[in-house]
Amino acid sequence: MILQKRLLAFFLFVTTIATAQSNEWIPLFNGKDLKGWHVLNGHAKFEAVNGMLVGTTVYGEPNSFLATEKEYGDFILEFEFKLDDNMNSGVQFRSESNAAYNNGRVHGYQYEIDPSARAWTAGIYDEARRDWLYPMDYNPAVKTSFQLHQWNKARIECIGSSMRTFLNGRPAANLVDDMTAKGFIALQVHQVGKPEEAGKKIYWKNIRIQTQNLKPSPLDKIFVVNLLPNNLSQQEKNNGVNLLFDGVSTKGWRGAYKTTFPEKGWKVENGELTVLGAEGNESANGGDIITEKEYHAFVLQFEFKITPGANSGVKYFVTESEHNSGSAIGLEYQILDDDKHPDAKLGSIGNRTLASLYDLIPSAKEPRARRKVGEWNRGMLVVYPDGVIEHWLNGWKMLTYQRGTQYYYALVARSKYAQWNNFGMAYAGHILLQDHGNEVSFRSIKIQELQ
Repeated sequence: MILQKRLLAFFLFVTTIATAQSNEWIPLFNGKDLKGWHVLNGHAKFEAVNGMLVGTTVYGEPNSFLATEKEYGDFILEFEFKLDDNMNSGVQFRSESNAAYNNGRVHGYQYEIDPSARAWTAGIYDEARRDWLYPMDYNPAVKTSFQLHQWNKARIECIGSSMRTFLNGRPAANLVDDMTAKGFIALQVHQVGKPEEAGKKIYWKNIRIQTQNLKPSPLDKIFVVNLLPNNLSQQEKNNGVNLLFDGVSTKGWRGAYKTTFPEKGWKVENGELTVLGAEGNESANGGDIITEKEYHAFVLQFEFKITPGANSGVKYFVTESEHNSGSAIGLEYQILDDDKHPDAKLGSIGNRTLASLYDLIPSAKEPRARRKVGEWNRGMLVVYPDGVIEHWLNGWKMLTYQRGTQYYYALVARSKYAQWNNFGMAYAGHILLQDHGNEVSFRSIKIQELQ
């Protein structure tokens, strides 16, 4: 019996030591040389100096990356960085480089380092792939956390499909995505466009990682970008986000001016809610659909995919009080193939193009915000309690306005909506998906009501 107790005690001791070791931080940089790292894509200068990794810009070189030889899937990464100059940089994670993709171009998730006026440090950028996934305009409170000329502490938590970033102890970005499950970690020295920009430096130190028995930080309340179709993360649920489309049914929706969902013209298939084409004839097939519930102040997120030449829209503050012969009346986030649909050339100064406030305010001319026809786009409407409204497209803010201002009324007066009294000024209204006679698919339609 005594022997058994001793063996048990020894086993528990060994187990405790093994568990403690598995929780230990593993240094990725030995402070002396670049062992365990290699350079990809460009030939910017990387060197070990006084216990720091130093990256230096070189004119004429593309983005250069110092990448780990090992790949990492689930991990918690911490590092410190400092900028002495106003230069762009970043740290790649779950990233790849292979001949099959753009001749070996490094691509994947990036912890942004951005000392410019927009202050997007700690945002998540998808290098050489999908552009911005989580710009810091989604969480502007953390923008002031970055300190130029001083050491900044960064943290990245990647556990399953959850990716979270932190800057100087503050939660910065929260992304849910499953495009790449593992990859290398890499330090970026961004290309420079002028000879006088050569020689700028970025410094890293205390680069360390955990890969076992990971303990994520407690959930917080910042905005979440969830790219898993029709999915809500626990933090989204805690934040009060709800799905308006469950991916399998039309529950919560009905036809505009109707008591039930249209019997034709719409289908639910493969997690997508699709309006079917009808030779471009507006509301001639199934007609528009609206939420059963009305909303006043909210964040509405939705993904949409258009077909060539398609026209549709997401309308809000729809009351059904105007008995229009075509589509129901409401403020409209325009969905359009700008290149092939003639509506893009109508209206005034482009106010009928993609992400515009239809026939009232044009969207920003940001080419990086637009996806190819047939690819999924991320749209978002933010309607604040004070009447300020924002249109977003694929991570870019496309326009801002405020209902009820003199400017707003002037816009309405010269638009096609001038005939409707108090157009767009209802306290609350339905959300509408438009049937404009072209095939357009929707998914991940979710809403968070604001107080």
